[in-house]
Amino acid sequence: MIRIGILGDIGSGKSYVAKLFGYPVFNADNEVGKLYKKNRGIFIKLNKALPKYITRFPIKKQEVTRSILANKKNLRRIIKIIHPEVRKKMNIFLKKNKKRKLIVLDIPLLLENKINKKKDILIFIQSHKTEVLKRLKQRQNFNSKIVNRFRKIQLPLDYKRKKSNFIIKNNFTNRFIKKQIKYILNKIY
Repeated sequence: MIRIGILGDIGSGKSYVAKLFGYPVFNADNEVGKLYKKNRGIFIKLNKALPKYITRFPIKKQEVTRSILANKKNLRRIIKIIHPEVRKKMNIFLKKNKKRKLIVLDIPLLLENKINKKKDILIFIQSHKTEVLKRLKQRQNFNSKIVNRFRKIQLPLDYKRKKSNFIIKNNFTNRFIKKQIKYILNKIY
């Protein structure tokens, strides 16, 4: 099985590009959302760690946001609880798709959490900063302070770019990106 890891800045279009590959995608952000909505055990742990902020099940993203903005250390507390669960979900995904020729890992902290393997093919999604900011502002619950907190726990973009086997320039048009994906798939098969 070929594993493709998608790297890039927040809002660069990683999930958008990952879907265009046409292979099974593990999307860590979606998994976190599901954990907040459906996993009572996660709620209990977060409520215990952050009782002032995480008060009801299902967990509301606004509560998580408030806790992160209130104290820098809260993001680390949340990560400690959430990441092991996301990793379990990823392992289930990998087992389920082990016979597939290729899978895509859309995990924002892929390198930071040392989830990638040596043989993984890393693809960096490069987007113009102005386009990224425009797209981020369109997101529901956009908060520049939260985006900056998340950026601080990520490795520098230049490092991710250098570690990557390929770079996809994302101009947010399907045809242009599909052409680049086709080129990459031809190179790795």
